[in-house]
Amino acid sequence: MQFSKSVSSGFIRGLLGLFLTISLLGATPAAVQAQSLVPSSATGASTASAETAQADALSALLDVLKDDQARATLVSELEKQVSAGTPPEAVRATEDKDAIKAAVNDVTRLEGSIVSLGGKIALITQQGAETAASQTLIAWNSLRNAGKVFEGLQGSELAVLLEAAQSLLLVIVLTVAVFLFLRRLAIPLFKKLGARSRAGSLVGNMLRFLGSILIDMSTVVIAWAIGYLVATLVLGDFGQIDFLQSLYLNAFLLVEMIKVAMRAMLSPSSSGLRLIPISDRAARRLNRLVNVVVSILGYGQLLIAPLITQSVSPAAGIAVSALLAVIALLCLIAAVLMYRVTVANWLHERMTPVPVVADTGLEEDLYSDGPDAIDLAERKIQGFLGPFVRHWHWFALAYLAFMFIVVMSQPTDAVMGYLAASGKIALAVLLASVITGAISRTISKGIYLPDELTKKLPLLQPRLNRFVPRVLLLLRFFVAALVVLYIFDVIGLIALRGWMESQIGLTMTGNVIAVILVLLVAYGIWLAMTSWVDYRLNPEYGSIPTARETTLLSLLRNAATIAIFILTLMFCLAEIGLNIGPLLASAGVLGLAIGFGAQKLVQDIITGVFIQFENAINVGDVITVGGTTGTVEKLTVRSVSLRDVNGVFHIIPFSSVDMVSNYTRDFSYFVCDMGVAYRENVSEVKQAMLDGFDELRSNPEEAALITADLEWFGLNAFGDSAVVCRARIKTLPGSQWGVGRAYNEILKRIFDERGIEIPFPHQTIVFGESKDGRTQPIRIADAEVQNDATEAKPAEDHDERPSENKVDTRLATDADDGDSFDDR
Repeated sequence: MQFSKSVSSGFIRGLLGLFLTISLLGATPAAVQAQSLVPSSATGASTASAETAQADALSALLDVLKDDQARATLVSELEKQVSAGTPPEAVRATEDKDAIKAAVNDVTRLEGSIVSLGGKIALITQQGAETAASQTLIAWNSLRNAGKVFEGLQGSELAVLLEAAQSLLLVIVLTVAVFLFLRRLAIPLFKKLGARSRAGSLVGNMLRFLGSILIDMSTVVIAWAIGYLVATLVLGDFGQIDFLQSLYLNAFLLVEMIKVAMRAMLSPSSSGLRLIPISDRAARRLNRLVNVVVSILGYGQLLIAPLITQSVSPAAGIAVSALLAVIALLCLIAAVLMYRVTVANWLHERMTPVPVVADTGLEEDLYSDGPDAIDLAERKIQGFLGPFVRHWHWFALAYLAFMFIVVMSQPTDAVMGYLAASGKIALAVLLASVITGAISRTISKGIYLPDELTKKLPLLQPRLNRFVPRVLLLLRFFVAALVVLYIFDVIGLIALRGWMESQIGLTMTGNVIAVILVLLVAYGIWLAMTSWVDYRLNPEYGSIPTARETTLLSLLRNAATIAIFILTLMFCLAEIGLNIGPLLASAGVLGLAIGFGAQKLVQDIITGVFIQFENAINVGDVITVGGTTGTVEKLTVRSVSLRDVNGVFHIIPFSSVDMVSNYTRDFSYFVCDMGVAYRENVSEVKQAMLDGFDELRSNPEEAALITADLEWFGLNAFGDSAVVCRARIKTLPGSQWGVGRAYNEILKRIFDERGIEIPFPHQTIVFGESKDGRTQPIRIADAEVQNDATEAKPAEDHDERPSENKVDTRLATDADDGDSFDDR
């Protein structure tokens, strides 16, 4: 009996556990997901087995419920399980369910990782196409129902507006009158501030600009406050204000503040405070257009639409709001069509230099409407942006058409969202135009330093003018790219703020900022170093640098430039996130390989280093290296650059230098080898050369270059046609050539005065002799006798042919003599 009871109890527990398990598995959706991950055959088998087990369990449960004793046992077992807590079968079922969910998640992640890049791109494009199709369908359905927007108009709206205007007439007149009065008082202040801004500093102009904004804002706030005081204390019950009056005053404050912001950009009353480079007439026209559009939209959405919604119906309020928006769009469309050429002119002027009026130096007015106005839009604009400049109005009309569709198909809140987004985009473009305009003006004007600083550092201003415009140009492209990204973020194409707040965005922006700062600091260090070298080499300030200092400072500048470049590159790579340790190791191996492959270059550098250690060459020296003589203009650790006397520039690597001959080290000598005829007295020649040196030294300019007396060496050599007397003059380094030329000039004059012959090369003709000592005689006719005989002849004889027996006046040979000259 006990065995039977225990078997029955075990059967009931097992049946209960199986039932609860099947119930939990059937209740959880994870089982269904798990079944979808296995093959179809296994799924079908498992489904069939589960259905069979569930049918058997239900049949067994039905048998138990029919048996009173078994039913009582089941009830007692359930009570024990309830009192003991969650049954183990349920716990196991829950664990099984969690395991199944984990398996499903693992398989899902596995499938996501298995998807290839092409598959991901296909999924993204599929989702984008589906989203675009659904949005297009929604927009089309909304556009089809656009005609129902104005069905809410009931015809009583005009009466409501007239009634409201009567109740608000006093407040409107008061606030507008006060505002116009204050504006008229403020306009002269704006003009004075603008006139001072034309010749003011940057900080002063910024303060004046902010002051003009505060003055303009104060006029709006004062008019709004007076209106509130009158409506609260004078009109109606004391201390209370009507809802309609509060609605108008709030709309007045918000709308006029928006106009203040636009006037700050356009400054129609003073060109000196204007941020946008347009003419006064264009600023006034654009300001009127903005006032009209902002007034229609602002007062319409903040005053008229709420009034109609409260007084008539919400549908009427929506209809009036749409009607006012359509009116504002029509005004903008008319303005685009009217000023399309003027705006094209302005855009073209922003892309090209402004033409200058002949003989005046003044810029032509691109926005005048006179007969002489320049139509730049008719000119062919080159470049990528040319078509956009010429046809900008089509893009503007397309945007206005899109806004019309939004107004007619979207609710008021959505329309206001689109208008707010459009305002953000317009403000971003406007600010970007102001910034890029300032950058362009800075680039065109260049950087100008004070005259005193320019005298001390003559190369600082050119270096800044080479660097700053390029940086500003990059900044200009960065501002344009940032505006484009912001526009994409506003219209919802990208999530710029979310990306910036993400880990990747923060890391990337931080790295970019760090790299920019590293580059700027590196350039600042290099600029300071080179400026110090320039100041040290400037002979007009401080002590005059020696040739050695000039050479070492030049080498320091080159070496420091290379070091700064390498360190900057390493820091930038490290900030980007690259591990520079392996790069340094690779650079070492590469340098070793280059050292073996470029031994000539290594020899150049090593030889140059030792030449500098020995102080063999300095900038400005006159040297001979590699068979070339010239002045040293540039010296590096690898080569020396010479300029010879003919102006030819030579670059000689140190590896080809076997010997350095320096003509300008410590002192110099001019060696004078003076050739005189053999018949001259050497003592007279010596005295003439000493007298010439004294005359040379009497010249103050030459005397400053001579450091010692004339050194007389005496008769130095016997030449072919002259004896050579040598003397030497000691001079300052590099002055020997000039002193020598001046001394030669003096000697030539003194020798001519004293009759000392400076011979030119002579040639002696020697005739050969025969064995008996005879030589062939040469008869030289007397030139004077021959000339007299010629003059004695009759004049008519000059026309006769010469006689065959005529004797040569210069040379005659004896025909009766023996052997000829050639037979000997």
